[in-house]
Amino acid sequence: MNEFEFPGRHDNLTDVPPRSYQVRPDELEGAVRETLSRQVADAPPLSVDPAGQAIRRANRVRRRRTATGLALAAVTTVLLSAGMVQLGDATSREQSPIVVVGDPDPTNRPFPTASIPAPVPSPETSTAPLVSETLISVDGRRTVLRDVGPAERVQPLPNGDGWLVVGAPSVAGRTLWVVRDDGLVQVLLAGAGEIVLAPDSLQVAWRDRGDLLVAGVVGTQLIGAARTPLPAQAEPVRFVDDSILVRLDPAGAGHTLWRPGAGPLPKALDKLSLNVYGQLPDGRLVGQVTTTDADRTCLAVLAPTHHLDPVRTGCGPDLSQDGVGGVSPDGRWLLVNGRVGKTDKSLLVDLQQLGPGATAVAAGPAMTGAIVWSSETDASYLDSSGELVRVDVDQVRAGEPASATAVPGVPAGVRPILVEGL
Repeated sequence: MNEFEFPGRHDNLTDVPPRSYQVRPDELEGAVRETLSRQVADAPPLSVDPAGQAIRRANRVRRRRTATGLALAAVTTVLLSAGMVQLGDATSREQSPIVVVGDPDPTNRPFPTASIPAPVPSPETSTAPLVSETLISVDGRRTVLRDVGPAERVQPLPNGDGWLVVGAPSVAGRTLWVVRDDGLVQVLLAGAGEIVLAPDSLQVAWRDRGDLLVAGVVGTQLIGAARTPLPAQAEPVRFVDDSILVRLDPAGAGHTLWRPGAGPLPKALDKLSLNVYGQLPDGRLVGQVTTTDADRTCLAVLAPTHHLDPVRTGCGPDLSQDGVGGVSPDGRWLLVNGRVGKTDKSLLVDLQQLGPGATAVAAGPAMTGAIVWSSETDASYLDSSGELVRVDVDQVRAGEPASATAVPGVPAGVRPILVEGL
């Protein structure tokens, strides 16, 4: 026998007791329970961490809000909770961007108004803007803006289903709202300087600290912002086609035109124009210019260039310097504030007769706020007390000036804002 062989076997395996494959039901159930409990206790980490993502997102938003550095006082402190969108800087300048504050949920009502309201002008001050929440049309229809602060200017939205509302100035700056007929009230701008709207309500320009910005209005958002530096006292005045008319100093003469995307403000500037009242069908402007006589101003047709060169001038009417005036749609007539003797009046000027010895006739009481031309010969405006004045050019030329009438349904002491398309 080989020493490596075991007795009774022809291999090197030893005999072992046979294994039993019978498992009681209670043992199998216990094994399953133990396996499942271990899987629960040792659950693998999630591939996506929702809580971590939310915290990181909140930190990014907080850093962006801190970077903007906008002190919008009480009104903006509340509005910032609704969300923020920063407009793109088309010129890539290292400046704090303007902030657009929005409320995507129309059920969040009402919006707060400025804690310090704009001063209410006295009836004796015809040059003071009307500030109100009541709108009226040229035929006397009226509506009240809800959930917005006192408005200074209002224009219909392009699709006619609401309004763009420029708020009165306050310690927090100006606010621009969009107010839709379906009840949505949303802030487009807050804490801005002077705000001007394009005639078609598709663009808005505003001053933000030392810059002039312009952006498109699409729905309830501002898009495609462009900016350029502004002199210390300069402010936007109106849109002229694709350009912005900028007044260099509200206390003196001088304007220029800036076209967004065409570089900074032009260095060649006009030094004569005081006010610009409107645009003729051929693109030229109608404005007020200074003369060598410090106590006298003249009307002029201005070329739409950076210099605003006068093309024709008429120096007959005694004009006010408040800047209130409006040109008829056909470019024939100008309604402008002036004086007859020592009395403030609105004056009707025939622009076709503008030249040496130009004359004007009294059209009615002095104007305040917007002037609405409903046709080439019919205009409406509000006087200093908020009453409605309807001007018929033919009657005025025949020696019958218009008179003011109270607006039906407007409570005493309420001075509405005249709008077009109500």
